Amino acid sequence: MKYVVVSGGVISGIGKGVIASSTGLLLKTYGLKVTSIKIDPYMNIDAGTMSPLEHGEVFTLDDGGEVDLDLGNYERYLNVTLTRDHNITTGKVYRHVIEKERRGDYLGKTVQIVPHLTNAIQDWIERVAEIPVDGDNEKPDVCIIELGGTVGDIESAPFVEALRQFQFRVGVDNFALIHVSLVPVIHGEKKTKPTQAAIKDLRSLGLTPNLIACRCAEELGESAINKISMFCHVGPDQVLGVHDVNSTYHVPLLLEQQGLLRFFIDKFKLNLLDLSPERKQNGHGLWNRWRRLTESHDKSFETVTIAIVGKYTDLQDSYISVVKALEHSALRCQRLLKIIWIEATSLEANSVDPKTYHEAWSDLVKADGILVPGGFGTRGVQGMIEAAKWARENKVPYLGICLGFQVGVIEYVRNVMGRTGTHSMEFDETNPDPCIVYMPEVSRTHLGGTMRLGLRPSIFQEGTEDSKLRRLYGGREQVMERHRHRYEVNPKMVPEYEKAGLRFVAKDETGERMEVFELKDHPYMVGCQYHPEYLSRVLEPSEPVLGLVAAASKKLEAVMEAQCKGSEDGVVVNGDF
Repeated sequence: MKYVVVSGGVISGIGKGVIASSTGLLLKTYGLKVTSIKIDPYMNIDAGTMSPLEHGEVFTLDDGGEVDLDLGNYERYLNVTLTRDHNITTGKVYRHVIEKERRGDYLGKTVQIVPHLTNAIQDWIERVAEIPVDGDNEKPDVCIIELGGTVGDIESAPFVEALRQFQFRVGVDNFALIHVSLVPVIHGEKKTKPTQAAIKDLRSLGLTPNLIACRCAEELGESAINKISMFCHVGPDQVLGVHDVNSTYHVPLLLEQQGLLRFFIDKFKLNLLDLSPERKQNGHGLWNRWRRLTESHDKSFETVTIAIVGKYTDLQDSYISVVKALEHSALRCQRLLKIIWIEATSLEANSVDPKTYHEAWSDLVKADGILVPGGFGTRGVQGMIEAAKWARENKVPYLGICLGFQVGVIEYVRNVMGRTGTHSMEFDETNPDPCIVYMPEVSRTHLGGTMRLGLRPSIFQEGTEDSKLRRLYGGREQVMERHRHRYEVNPKMVPEYEKAGLRFVAKDETGERMEVFELKDHPYMVGCQYHPEYLSRVLEPSEPVLGLVAAASKKLEAVMEAQCKGSEDGVVVNGDF
């Protein structure tokens, strides 16, 4: 097993996740099997109870693990399926060590950070690195480990020490470190001093970088590269410039051009590995498809505008998987994606000042499509209902995800069926006519990990062969998608809703839980109780999101036909694949 650690200095949010994912992708194009681990040095057991406005999106895995959003990056780039154990937090490791101490596993020893906690971290990494993630039960060849936060923070100290020890446990020939740093441009001059200080701090902790990835708004240039090389004790070929590019999907190309893959071939002696011709061919094919995708993006000129009506729009990382799914779909449809961010409360006349209200509505009516994502709490729900009403009445393509699905149901029951008092029990527990109710099996006292989580089936019902979403899924009778919710459509009221024209085209395996609604007489009015964005991949876009973008681009029929036939590249050219 080869291990590549990606750490960061100077500032947080510098792009470690994209660089880690891009590194993994390049190694995969060589024919290797790649897995990823994210270390988050916070005390939470997982990300499930953390506010999206503070930490960004809570990404949900097949096994129901609620994890850091960077695991979504790994799955999207590497097309792998990770587990909750691929996200290591301080809370998880401390709990693991304390449970061992309570059982007496340490045989009366004084339990300390070193060696007990650091050994537990190393054991965890080695165990999880060997979990197959490609669906073929084969052990990965390379594990990418991203150390969250900024090196030097007190929170990450035990993990840095564990990784210092780990390089000798696995052997220095099997261990490499990429340190991501910032090179700011001030008055036109690239400043290398922050990077020099960051590398000095890193070395003082016992870790020596093999590669320094320098984030910069502009191309780094030979002068800055030579200066960093001289003062940071690395060769010029070990300094990578990662400047701003058209999209994050161009980053692997940028790193490949600067010799990152060649470096790892030499460092890990990958040319001595006995890789099958099939694996080499698959890797070569992956790289060709990736390059064609980025080239098609560069040649796209027509724009598709999607309004995201949400309640966490102040931090756009709250919806990063939704954004990425929209990007994947826009790439497939050869459109330049333009996102209009609309705070849901701004669509409510009594919640904001008149200027904000009119500006929000002006933005909404200009959109080619509307997406209402998931969320929790009362704030902004009425604005989401108004957005769903506008989309339904004006035939604007609409996709509701989780809460957006429930909002679509509330809007229909209120405004089409005339039951104006109906609401969700999440927002009105005493409502006499609730259309959305609490799921009986879900805990009302504990929030962490108690929702309906993970991969579950959605079964298309009889007579839904004409369903747009079913055609986007290739005509399949059943699909598996990831869930994260506490509330559901009131099963007692479903017959009345369906009689009034609210068509539930897919339900769970019992037939009692509603999974998808779709309106027949509408270009694309779809709601999903599940989160389709979690399974969207760069080369394989999420079907419900692809439908929204295709409908907004006036390409839905061509895309549905292509989805039913299957396609190698999945690029729509002039309406055809």
